[in-house]
Amino acid sequence: MNTLTKRLLWIAVCCLPFISGCKQPNENAVSKNAISDALYRNLPFEMPEVQQPAFPAYEVNIEKFGAKGDGLFLNTKAINDAIKDVNQRGGGKVIIPEGIWLTGPIELLSNVNLYTEQNALVLFTGDFEAYPIIDTSFEGLETRRCQSPISARNAENIAITGYGTFDGNGDCWRPVKKEKLTASGAMACKDFNVPEGINTDEEWAEIRPWLRPVLLSIVKSKKVLLEGVTFKNSPSWCLHPLSCEDFTVNNIMVINPWYSQNGDAIDLESCKNALIINSVFDAGDDAICIKSGKDEDGRRRGEPCQNVIVKNNTVLHGHGGFVVGSEMSGGVKNIYVEDCTFMGTDVGLRFKSTRGRGGVVENIY
Repeated sequence: MNTLTKRLLWIAVCCLPFISGCKQPNENAVSKNAISDALYRNLPFEMPEVQQPAFPAYEVNIEKFGAKGDGLFLNTKAINDAIKDVNQRGGGKVIIPEGIWLTGPIELLSNVNLYTEQNALVLFTGDFEAYPIIDTSFEGLETRRCQSPISARNAENIAITGYGTFDGNGDCWRPVKKEKLTASGAMACKDFNVPEGINTDEEWAEIRPWLRPVLLSIVKSKKVLLEGVTFKNSPSWCLHPLSCEDFTVNNIMVINPWYSQNGDAIDLESCKNALIINSVFDAGDDAICIKSGKDEDGRRRGEPCQNVIVKNNTVLHGHGGFVVGSEMSGGVKNIYVEDCTFMGTDVGLRFKSTRGRGGVVENIY
């Protein structure tokens, strides 16, 4: 090896840490500049630019509110108190530093950016009693489920960003199938996973372990950003935006085991103006899925999922790489999918429904 070759090799090796470091998301990425205007050029339908959240400079560390990152202390109150503090002060950043942060449900509020530093692991408790049974929508039907580990409702200008990981502790929930229940083993179900004939709070409580929540549920919210972080091991679906507007998924990872029941990566339901870009999905069921409600409940809601760009994503395992349905009674339109790689899916593109479901699917590119 001559001297010049040795010098070039030495330079290359020395530069590797800096090159790999460039792959980390930009810490100032919560801004319009983080999303290229080129995304909207030459679209085959008219679509407004997706609005991005912006936050004041105020920030707090969850340790200020008594949080402990030892993997043992339950931080539910500390994290939610930090979120409430930032919300009441007009907005800003809630910082989750390096550590293992055991917690129950986290509720996001308007004008809050939940920011995770490198080596921050938010681990949701496997204690089912920590998740109240609430009215919600699941698989396109109005029903009751356990509260999601991460949720927001009627919020505006919210984000989850940074470098950390949110672990839904899904293996605590997944083994529980309806045939394994004892108290309500003969329970009737409406369309697979939505129970019927459960009337009292006591009856609902008996089947609590079976009411697996989605990891992240964001409902009727505007200007939402998920960027840079990893979501993994969801009890059922991983990410479920419902009836949201201006929703952005950028440079995230979603990782579910191949065996996870209903382990969809992202189910964008009845949302308007959304981006799913630059991300990696590894799912136990459908990966990138577009929905708008099921049957009568979906038709009553009457909200199509529309104006969505899906670009530069990689799907590893999954039952479908890009999927429309089967809950699409409210309609789906104006969806643009480009530059996506489906590496281990049993189906790349899937459109699914059933007779009588209703809904029109149109302008899918």
